[in-house]
Amino acid sequence: MKEKLYIIKIGGALIDDQELLDQFLEQFSEIKEKKILVHGGGKLATTLADKLGVEQKMINGRRITDKDTLDIVSMVYAGGINKNIVAKLQKKKCKAIGFSGADANLIKAKKREHPEIDFGFVGDITQKSVNKKLISKLIKLDLVPVFSAITHDKKGNLFNTNADTIASVLAQALSLKYEVELLYCFDKEGVLEDVDNPKSVIKSVTEEEFSVLKEAGKLHKGILPKLENALGAVKNNVDKVFLIKETQLKNHIENHHGGTEICL
Repeated sequence: MKEKLYIIKIGGALIDDQELLDQFLEQFSEIKEKKILVHGGGKLATTLADKLGVEQKMINGRRITDKDTLDIVSMVYAGGINKNIVAKLQKKKCKAIGFSGADANLIKAKKREHPEIDFGFVGDITQKSVNKKLISKLIKLDLVPVFSAITHDKKGNLFNTNADTIASVLAQALSLKYEVELLYCFDKEGVLEDVDNPKSVIKSVTEEEFSVLKEAGKLHKGILPKLENALGAVKNNVDKVFLIKETQLKNHIENHHGGTEICL
């Protein structure tokens, strides 16, 4: 029987609110099973870029990462945010250890190729990108890996990589060894039928239902990459995938209640 592993991804709104982040990390630290945390970047990178006069360009919610922007996101994601989270978890007696994909060659990426857009230093990853043997050894040591949204190509280049994708690909790669439950924690109760009505939670979403919701324009751009990556995980043998409200983590773990389950 496979051992249970939670892979939990948190995003910008939570990272930007220190009080909420503290409450979330308290709940995260209490999870008894094996666990991995993946985090995005919040507004800090954009704020720092503005202060430094580095223009930020976004296409379909994805950041174009030139060299100056790469320097900023590396400092903010793999530096300030990652170490802040690790320090807070240590305070809660959780043996967290912070990583970028470059550390110990844990996640190797390829520069994104696109027929029309040069995304700059943006890296794409697959299951083969993940050093699952070494990550499994870290987990066996009762360490809790905390991954930032920075990867590398083993040629000396760092890449900005979508944190939702990192969480999904880690879940897919590690599902060969563990019974993985992937949780996307964000500021909504789950996938909403009506974005203005927090009670309109859709209990489960299949690939077909996702296409219908997308076609009807009911999914705001922030949730699209989460759902696409969640579906990718389900299609690649990840045991369970949920989108839940960040404040409901403990309730979900203990009672298997709330949020939206992503199904085939």
